[in-house]
Amino acid sequence: MYPSVFENYLDRFLDYNQAMNTGSIHTLDAYRRDICEYFDFLMAEGIESLEDVDRKIVMNFISSLRMKDGQYGTLKNSTIARKLSSLRSFYRYLNEYIGIKTNPFLYMKSPKQGRRIPEFLFLDEMELFLNSFDEHDDAAIRDRAMFEIMYACGLRVSEVVNLRFDDIDFNDQILRILGKGDKERIVPFYKQAGDQIQYYVGHVRSKWVIKEHGFVFVNQRGAKMTTRGVQYRMQQQANQCDLHIHIHPHMFRHSFATHLLDNGADLRLVQELLGHASLSTTQIYVHVSKERLKNAYFAAHPRAKK
Repeated sequence: MYPSVFENYLDRFLDYNQAMNTGSIHTLDAYRRDICEYFDFLMAEGIESLEDVDRKIVMNFISSLRMKDGQYGTLKNSTIARKLSSLRSFYRYLNEYIGIKTNPFLYMKSPKQGRRIPEFLFLDEMELFLNSFDEHDDAAIRDRAMFEIMYACGLRVSEVVNLRFDDIDFNDQILRILGKGDKERIVPFYKQAGDQIQYYVGHVRSKWVIKEHGFVFVNQRGAKMTTRGVQYRMQQQANQCDLHIHIHPHMFRHSFATHLLDNGADLRLVQELLGHASLSTTQIYVHVSKERLKNAYFAAHPRAKK
């Protein structure tokens, strides 16, 4: 257990961020986890006052993070950088509103983050996945429609579980999505994705939903799908069709962007479809396979044609 003053500071910090609308519920959850992890370290070191924390203690905390294992191995630099950012924000709040004078994280440099190419499925892998569902199984019919629209529109997992019928225009084949920061975007979808949803709604959802609530994708109890449920069903299906990779919902969004750019879509158009505020965020998808690179080179270089 932490000293009550630690709990009080944390609760006030989270309440402040919620009141200022500076973060989503996921951001607040991340703040809580990161700060509680820091508190755990301080308690193990016998430190019960935040004002007793100095640079050496912070350096030891960062070292402990580097030695810690995450879900998929040692913590990534991006994860450590996020934790340090959370603690800098926490101390800024303590400085301004609580009266604590020090911020031992202020001048701590975050580890360098490499510009990682996002994980995505190749087109043949995506088609193998989407075509692998049992057309006679109710849950599989729902899953096929759900994953089809995720790929068709580059949806985040939070966006697909919160998708409502009011957001879909089947005639014009467009979705109206309320994304991060309550930013609205319009995304078209192809006919097959719309057909899959309508088939699921008519043949499966109508059997599961007793009291209407407007959410499109539901579980067998009629409640809307959860993000964990989507993740679980996706990995189960990947295992069933022998995709020997760890798969996660954001890979469908990465695949959406990658396949559009690979087929000649304009970068700014993809930015708009993804709902990115900055073009630089979208540019991480401008990567090509070695085969495409070689084909382009041998087709274009004058000496290579000889």
